[in-house]
Amino acid sequence: MKGQTDPHQPTNTPATSLPLDDITGAIIDAAVNIHIALGPGLLESVYEAVLARALERRGLSIERQKIIRFEYDGMVFEEGLRVDLLVEKSVIVELKSVEKLAPVHSKQLLTYLRLLDLPVGLLCNFGAATFKEGLHRIVNKLSPADSPQLRINLPATPAQSSPPKKDHIL
Repeated sequence: MKGQTDPHQPTNTPATSLPLDDITGAIIDAAVNIHIALGPGLLESVYEAVLARALERRGLSIERQKIIRFEYDGMVFEEGLRVDLLVEKSVIVELKSVEKLAPVHSKQLLTYLRLLDLPVGLLCNFGAATFKEGLHRIVNKLSPADSPQLRINLPATPAQSSPPKKDHIL
């Protein structure tokens, strides 16, 4: 359905020309501050509302609980998925408030990124003891070298000899 405006479908056109590192950096900074101020243990919806407000105050465009329509094999899913936050129409933020993330959480975000053809998402678990433990940057078709400023949950020595994979869970 190209050419038609669909309120359930992101435009894949960033609202601003901010680099991805600036957007994700602002999200991470706001989320860390919220985790420090509120601590773990609240409902996911509380962290979502507070984070959305903090990001809006920073001048970023936010869509909360964005319902996404997609098509697969001739089938249309009007409410196929719902992202917690879509920031600047270019970064998905999936929020959790659990003691420990399950492997499926990263896979879920990567699936969302693939379906929306977006390059990066953040999986933020406010239930972890420290925010660093609960933060994961997931990339889709984005070489790690394309985003050199943020290195989260990566080994200290990057592997320079092997070519980048098509999809990465960092």
